[in-house]
Amino acid sequence: MLICPRKTFVSPEDVVAQQIVVQKNSPRGKHFRRAGPREKVYFTPEDVRACIVTCGGLCPGINTVIREIVCGLSTMYGVDEILGIQGGYRGFYSKNTVQLTPKSVNDIHKRGGTFLQTSRGGHDTNKIVDNIQDRGINQVYIIGGDGTQKGAAAIYKEVERRGIKVAVAGIPKTIDNDIAVIDKSFGFDTAVEEAQRAINAAHVEVESFENGVGIVKLMGRYSGFIAMHATLASRDVDCCLIPESPFYLEGQGGLFEFVEQRLKENGHMVIVLAEGAGQEYVAQNFHAADEKDASGNRLLLDVGLWLTQKIKDHFTNVRKMAINMKYIDPTYMIRAIPSNASDNIYCTLLAQSAVHGAMAGFTGFTVGPVNSRHAYIPISRVTEAQNIVKLTDRMWARLLASTNQPSFLSCEVVQEKVGKQIVDDIHNLKITSI
Repeated sequence: MLICPRKTFVSPEDVVAQQIVVQKNSPRGKHFRRAGPREKVYFTPEDVRACIVTCGGLCPGINTVIREIVCGLSTMYGVDEILGIQGGYRGFYSKNTVQLTPKSVNDIHKRGGTFLQTSRGGHDTNKIVDNIQDRGINQVYIIGGDGTQKGAAAIYKEVERRGIKVAVAGIPKTIDNDIAVIDKSFGFDTAVEEAQRAINAAHVEVESFENGVGIVKLMGRYSGFIAMHATLASRDVDCCLIPESPFYLEGQGGLFEFVEQRLKENGHMVIVLAEGAGQEYVAQNFHAADEKDASGNRLLLDVGLWLTQKIKDHFTNVRKMAINMKYIDPTYMIRAIPSNASDNIYCTLLAQSAVHGAMAGFTGFTVGPVNSRHAYIPISRVTEAQNIVKLTDRMWARLLASTNQPSFLSCEVVQEKVGKQIVDDIHNLKITSI
């Protein structure tokens, strides 16, 4: 029986608008079902046999989501049969399972990583759905990023094709914050907060040496949100480089010129670098093959080490300046920590929303806040495109105002990559519009 005051039930007619800033005569736009407990549920507790699986890379908050799904099913609805699928998608057909109870997951939110273990790849839709049928599972909770959610969509379609009554719910997990539609992904706030420690360390180091240059490489394969937000939060960063904003090294308006300018002004500088930035330059230097990991993600070269060496070589050999380079890569330290207070609360909301949706009989959905209101979003909507930093957005304008770094738009090659309209829009940005 659902433990929930009647007045907190969500009406079936409640929806959440994707666009809340509109102009006169704008079209109605897209709306999603509002997440939350329903007065009428589809599943009876004694008939539910649920399972939880975690896939892909680590991220702060995974254990909190697992814990709250288990506690939500058990405490709010009285469900007893909850399985943990160990080792990602391949755990479905490798017979790796563990019985989950509120007691067994009681303190896992205090640990980093995932209680259920994870893996990349291993998705075999037919094998997975066969296993779901064989075990009598009728609720599947899938925690993972873009590739994992695409796998969840495939499971949902196969379940639907076979006509079996299974609710498939996705909980979006990506430390890069690159999942579309939702406001942000869990673990992001923790990552930005932990990144401050690396930035602070770099700043202390470079301040203590003459001509100190510190480079901090953060997560961000295709999206530079962590680098951007960590830079804004720190105020000690002189330049932020992200995948969405191409840069160049030599010549007027280039990075080398800016580094030299900052060294003359301040005697030191800190650069924050997203791991996906400048990959085309690194690939040219190392003649790298376009290899991919088990999840289908392009394997990235270490742009941090490359840039560190480039800056050192330029100032040593060309400018004849002695500089002290410091390079910090805190990637795995950030991924491995438990979630902070705000992410713990956020993970709880995501998990409980997923439980309410599945118990109400919804399927093929993922959960997340849209304009600060939690909603049920078709999985296909969040996998259509990746969320990236918009160079014409106010947040990027705020960063440029904070660091006073060059936009690198004077280079023709960069202009071609970014596009003329975006270049014009950025040039027209004014501080008063921020």
